[in-house]
Formats: sequence, structure tokens, C-alpha cells
Amino acid sequence: MVEQADVLVIGGGPGGLACATLLAQKGAKVILAERKPVIGPKVCAGGLTWHGLLRHVPDSLIERSFAEQDIRTPWQWVVVAEPNPIVATVDRLALGQWMAEQALAAGVTVMTGTRVMDLETHRAVLATTSGRLSAVEFQHLVGADGATSLVRRFLGLPVTAMGLGLNCIHPGAHDRMEWHLDPSRFGAGYGWIFPHRETLSIGAYGDNRLFSGRKLKKRLVRWAEDQGFRLNPQTIRAGLVNYDYRGVCFSRGWLIGDAAGLASGLTGEGIYPALVSGQAVARMILTPGFHDQNLAQLEIRHQRHRRMTALAIANPRLCRLLLETMALLLRTKIIDFHLLEMAD
Repeated sequence: MVEQADVLVIGGGPGGLACATLLAQKGAKVILAERKPVIGPKVCAGGLTWHGLLRHVPDSLIERSFAEQDIRTPWQWVVVAEPNPIVATVDRLALGQWMAEQALAAGVTVMTGTRVMDLETHRAVLATTSGRLSAVEFQHLVGADGATSLVRRFLGLPVTAMGLGLNCIHPGAHDRMEWHLDPSRFGAGYGWIFPHRETLSIGAYGDNRLFSGRKLKKRLVRWAEDQGFRLNPQTIRAGLVNYDYRGVCFSRGWLIGDAAGLASGLTGEGIYPALVSGQAVARMILTPGFHDQNLAQLEIRHQRHRRMTALAIANPRLCRLLLETMALLLRTKIIDFHLLEMAD
């Protein structure tokens, strides 16, 4: 069976869903293929910033919100406070399901449990978990399939800048949202404690040029013990973060979010870049030559984060100095926390 579509979106994360929904709302016929059987779950701390997506999701999705952020280094403990919540936590399954409902309501054909078996410039062969094969012919291909994107490989783009995130959903409660900058353990990355409604997201992020998954996992477990949390190593999950950005528009397709390399190399933040790039690509497909100002601002932020990351990982001593200086500037309010966000 051959199906016809204006746009085939590969990947059902926030970026792919945002792109597909906007296209369908404007009358395009969109098919979205997601390899997982359920849309939503991902290795992620689940944090949304006020300047990013937080103001645009229903209150029912917010599990905990924090107007204060604790930033700890080996030499300092900084508390950043603002009138509005700086970061809130959400369940990625609930967020994904909410966005999927919007996509379906807009008329998107959502195919879960579906893998790409063969990919050509205007044709793809898809296979469901039951073994059913179907062909899709399309005008536009959008890769929203994450850090190890099949579409990116199809377009011939390598990945040379990748972060690694480890996350453990731990039972219990905690009153503070904490970021731990400790170069001796995490290099230019950090450890985190993000409280959710009934659990904690405890994890670590670092550049994969400095750490293997096994090495970072050992450091995460030891650091968590120092904070009073005994993690079960079997429950720790790993996810890659692509920040090798080379554009969104190519001769044979489009890339958004992690597939495009738009996540932050500094913090690993990816939800907001995925949404902005997804909506931008939808507008560019609908209106050829369209210049999206939000994407342009995101690109500036991304380059700033990438330069800071490259500088920090180049020299361990310099990394410690940079992180301590950043904490000091936050403490003295010379800079604010939003410098660390991808939202403008």
C-alpha cells in the first residue's frame, strides 16, 4: 500500500509533534512516524524554564515549580531567586501525550511503533511492530528523530559534538532544585536533583569526549551517595545529546531539535530548541523563503553555549575557573540564570 503525504515527519518528540501540528493546522497532509510504541517517554530531567515552554503548557502538566535554584560548586553555594518560577518539572509521558492529542486533533496521522526500513528522497518504507509494511510518498521529509537521527545520516551529516546525560527516577521527596557544578566529577557538565510530584530526577550531564557512559555512571552513583541518595545502578538510563548544529534546511530534507544538533552543549537543554525549530521548519515549508526570528535567536544562543562548552572542556583548570566565575557572577547578580537557558 502506498500513502501520499505532503510531509513525512520521523520522530514523535516535542519538536516533531510541534512541526506536524502546525503544518496540519494550515491544511497540509502530514504523517508522523514514531518508533516507540508510546509517545512521550525519554531519558530527561523533565525541566521546563519560564522563558521557554513553561508558560505555554497547562497547569495540570506541572508537577513541581521552583522560584529558587540552588547552584553548588566546590567553593560556593548560590541561591538564585525570582518572582516567577524559574524552572518547573513535568512528566515527559504526560507532556508527549498532551502534544500528541493536539496533533491528532489537527489531523496528523500518527503512527506509533513504526520504524523506517528504507528511505529515499521522496519515498519511505515503514514497518510497524506487527510487521505490516507501508510506503509513503511525500514532498518534504522532516527529521525529528533525536541525537542518533536516521534522517541526519540519510542527509550525509556527521555528528562531532555530543553530550551524554544519565538519569535516575528515584523515590522520595526533596524541597530544593539543585545544580552541582563539580569539574572533578563532571568536567564542564553538572549533576542535578530535580524534584517531581512523588519522585526525584537525579542525574548527570557531561561531554562524551570526556566520559564514557560507564565512567560517568560511576561518578553519578558516588556523587549521589555524597548527597544522601543511594541510587540503584540498574535504574539509571542514558541518553545522548547532539549539539553539532549545521542548519535545518538541506536539499533532501529538514532537521529539527536534537536531530539538527540544536540542544545546548552547555546544559543539555533540548525541549525548547526542539519546539522552536519544529515550528520554524513548519513555517518555512508553508512559506518558502520565510525567515523565522525565533530560530535566528536560538541559533545565537546555541553558538554562545557551544563556545562556552568548547572553552571549558579544552583545559580542566580553566574549566574550574570558568564555573566558579559563573557562580560568582550569578551570586552577585552581574548575570542572571537565564544566560544558561536556550530561550531568549
